[in-house]
Order: sequence, then C-alpha cells, then structure tokens
Amino acid sequence: MLELSRQELDDYVPEALRGSRKWRKAIWRALDTYLIEPLATGFRFLHLVIIFVPVIFTIPVIWIGARQPDRDNERTGTLWWYGYLVTSMERAGAAFIKLGQWAASRTDIFPTEMCSIMSALHSNAPAHSLKVTKETIEKAFGRKFEDIFEEFHEKPLGVGAIAQVYKAKLKPDLAGAEDDASVEPQTLRERALKRVDPLLKSSPHRVPSNYVAIKVLHPKIERMVRRDLRIMGAFANIINAIPTMEWLSFPDEVAQFGEMMRLQLDLRIESANLMIFRRNFRNRSTAWFPYPHGQYTTRQVLVEEFATGIPLEYFLRNGGGPFQKEIANEGLDAFLHMLLIDNFIHADLHPGNIMVRFYKPEPFDVGMKLTTLKGRPKANPSTSKDVTEDVLERLRPYRDQKGAWTETLTEIDKEGYRPQLIFIDTGLVTELNEENRKNFLDLFKAVAEFDGYKAGRLMTERCRQPDAVIDKEVFALKMQHLVLGVKSQTFALGNIKIGDILNEVLGMVRGHHVRLEGDFVNVVLSILLLEGIGRSLDPDLDLFSGALPILRQLGAQSGAGMIRSGDLSMAKVWVGLEARKFLQASIESVEACVKYDQLSPNI
Repeated sequence: MLELSRQELDDYVPEALRGSRKWRKAIWRALDTYLIEPLATGFRFLHLVIIFVPVIFTIPVIWIGARQPDRDNERTGTLWWYGYLVTSMERAGAAFIKLGQWAASRTDIFPTEMCSIMSALHSNAPAHSLKVTKETIEKAFGRKFEDIFEEFHEKPLGVGAIAQVYKAKLKPDLAGAEDDASVEPQTLRERALKRVDPLLKSSPHRVPSNYVAIKVLHPKIERMVRRDLRIMGAFANIINAIPTMEWLSFPDEVAQFGEMMRLQLDLRIESANLMIFRRNFRNRSTAWFPYPHGQYTTRQVLVEEFATGIPLEYFLRNGGGPFQKEIANEGLDAFLHMLLIDNFIHADLHPGNIMVRFYKPEPFDVGMKLTTLKGRPKANPSTSKDVTEDVLERLRPYRDQKGAWTETLTEIDKEGYRPQLIFIDTGLVTELNEENRKNFLDLFKAVAEFDGYKAGRLMTERCRQPDAVIDKEVFALKMQHLVLGVKSQTFALGNIKIGDILNEVLGMVRGHHVRLEGDFVNVVLSILLLEGIGRSLDPDLDLFSGALPILRQLGAQSGAGMIRSGDLSMAKVWVGLEARKFLQASIESVEACVKYDQLSPNI
C-alpha cells in the first residue's frame, strides 16, 4: 500500500489540470520540481536557521552546572539545553515534533535523559479551519456535508502535528455493518469456536455504532513534511562525513524516519492496519480495535468507530482496584500475541493510545441459547443494553478522587463487570522482516539458554555496522555477566524488572557503538514501555509467566519444525516455564476461576 501511496504522489496534479493534455501536466510538473519546490524548500531552510542557530550557539551550556544523580548524572546545564532543544523542535513544526518523538524512542543512540525529555514533545499546532474540514470530508464521502451526519461536534477532540480528530454520528444509511466480523473461519479450531461461542460467550457483544471518530489531515502537510525531510537528509549527510560520527549512520536513520512519516500521511494505511489487528484478534477477548469504515477512508480522511472507554492513564494515576492484575495481564497477553504469534506489533503503545472499557459476561441459559429447547428465541445483540457507557458514567466523576475511584471499581467488580482493553492510533506498526525476525529469535534463544556471551556476539556480528563496534569481546562479556545475573534468579523472575535489564543493554549498545536495526529497537522499547505500564498497575507482573500461554501456542504451531531441525532451545524455555508455573501454582488461581465462573458454565 505504501508503494501505491508513493505512486499517487508522483502522479499528483492540481484539480484544475486533471482533465488537461499531457504536455500541460508535464509543464506543471517541471515548474513544480525545478522552481516552486526548490524555492519553497530554501525559504523553509531560512526559517529553520532562525529557530535552530540559537540552539547550536548554546551548546557550551551542557558543560555548566552540578551533576544530578537522580537524572542519569547529567549536569543542570545539559538538562536545560535538552529542554531548549525540545521547545525549538515544537516551534519548527510537524516533521520536527515527530522527529523528536521518534528520537525519544532511540535510547540505543541518544542519552537516556534526552530521550525522557523528548518523550514529552507535543504539538502546539493550531487547528485548521472547519471550512477546510468540511470540504475534505465532502470529497471523501461524495456527498454534501449536511447529508452525511446526524450530529457533528465542531470542536476537535484533539489537534496533533499532522491531523485533528472530530466526533460525529453518521446517518443510518451510511453506518454499515462490521464486514470483518462475518469472515468465514478457516481453521478447524476457528470453526469449532464459531459453533461453541454463541453458547459460552464471555467477551462482550459489539453493537454496531453510528458514532465515529474522524481524523482529518492538515492541509498541505505532505508538502511541508517532504521539504523538511529533504533538509534533514542534507544535514544527516554532513554529520555523517564528520570522523567518528559515521557509526550513527544518520542518513539511514533519516530515511527510516521518512518512511515512518509517509505511513502516517496516508490514513488508508492506518485503516488497513486496523483491519489486520481486528482479524488477528477476532478470537481473542483481551483486546479490541475500532472498526474502520474503509469505504469512506481516503488519503486525507480516516473514519472509524468511536471508541468509548476510559484512558489508561486514569488507572495508572488512581490505581485499578480489583482489576489491576487483570488489566496488566490482558495488556501483556495482547502484546505478546502481536510479537510472537502475529509478527504485527502496534509501534506506538503509550498510555494515551490504550483505553479500558467494561462489559458484563452473559449468563449461560440453555433455554435462551438453543431455539430447540422450550422454543425460546436466541438473544439479539442489537437489542442488548450497552453497559460500557453506564459504567463510565459512574467512574467519570471520580477521575481525580483516588479513594472514591477505587470504591466504585470494587462495586463494579462485585456486580460482575469485566474490563477489556481498546487500542487506538494504529498508524505505526512494526513487522520484523525475515532477517530481523531470525536475529530476534536467535537472540531470544541465546538468552533462553542463558548464553549471554553468544547473545553479545550475535548482536555485534549482525548489527548494521560490525566494523564500527568498540571492544566486541568486552561487550559480549558484559552481556554474559548480565544474563548470569538473571539465571541466578530463575524461580524469582517475577521480581526481575525486564525494563531495567533492557535499559542496561541499550546503555551498553550506545557505549559500544552497536548499531541495531530500527525495527528491532522498536520491539525492545515496546517491551520496556509495556512492562512499565504493567508494573504500575501490578508490581508483581511476571513477563515470563505471561509468555507461557503464547509459547504453548507457538510450540503447537512450529513443533514439527523444531523436531526436524533438532533445535530444541525454544522447547527448553517452554518446559522450564511450565515447571516453574506448576511449582508456583496457588489456590488463588482456583478461587479466581470459581469467582468469575470460568471453571464451568452456570446452568
């Protein structure tokens, strides 16, 4: 889809010329390529010089001030300069805001405190006019604005660097059913689930909603970003020519960042990602993704089901009460499925993109579920009461009152409501290609066998620039020391913070100039972020224990291949975790199953 998107940009001509002859289009393209764009890029460069020259002149400040032990031992002057750099990037516009947010995820290249400060980057971009929004939406739907919506909230829900989002209600004739829900199951397991599911449904029914979220790109944002990428590319080449700086390979990083920006500038790609996630999770109740209305989605407009839920940040701030462990485990399960089973990972998993909704599992009533018994009709999801909004109304007044919030959650738990996670903003995803996935699994196997030296050697040999690595042997020995520390706590892995280990690895990577692939780093940072969120809710979150069900599924899918190849390293990890899980089993697990009626249906 990205290739098609690029081709559209290459073939673009203004609307006034679309019916014109080829020679007129050729003249316009020549003028645009060799006159208009170079001039516009030149003026943009001058604008950026005015913004960033003061940042360059203030670099000596980083050597001033006392060191702060609680801030990665950075000087006060350095911390001030990081803040000034972030402010300047906010002033520079969309591409630089996104660049800062991307740089914040690259702790393998940049200092930890710099990444921490850059992670707070936000857009101060003004909202574009309602007139522009209406014109863009009319083109997408092919109708007059008044014929599209029953309701339209004119104030945007949010204004970002490249787009703004509105809430609206479609007219009944435009609100289509969820096409992907009717996809015929392909495997024996899916066919069995389809027959059993109506009887033992524990996850919520989804009632099609006319309410939608509409994301609209800012006008001319593509051209502005394209000019900024050209300027970034030129500076990256200059920096790369400086001796000792080539290991950073900034031109490659700018090219990767450019790909990321192009993915976000065509909203059809986000719509396609939503469909893939919905297909991957159609038989899993741990997570839910909004339904995209693909028939109305264009390059500039995304129309998707409005996600009703409470932002995860409220649970991180006030606590999850009786739902803490359940929410943390559901998030962990969803992520590990994306990583290990689907190889299709949400690459922007911060708390702002995760929400929590509640549902009430349906009681199992044979007479209601089977039409052959007593002649009762089946339950009709379209007439079922949507409990999500009711629960949210009870929680909203206590968002800033921790005690009342926890009490309300306890009441909701006693009434039988269960939480479910909603993931939004799927414009960025990570898919490990065959080489990167092989490298990831080889590294995972080396760590699983507690062979840290082998893991270190693999990282240095398969990085982007093996020749630029400093002290390969020392790096491998450090990895061995780190992994042996983990091995000594095999049966207390729940006490080990994977985030601390990965942070230490990224620090070593930065110090030894080991240039990892961007996709690989994205996966590592997603694990970091997810564990941080999970442990905020449940301090005893055990990443290894959470991986066990996924390893079982992975073993079932690839068991024959492992036996044929003679590579049993994944099997060793599986058996080891199974043994550990058995030894750590407790009566609490059984009590939870009884409490939530998970051992048998309540007939």
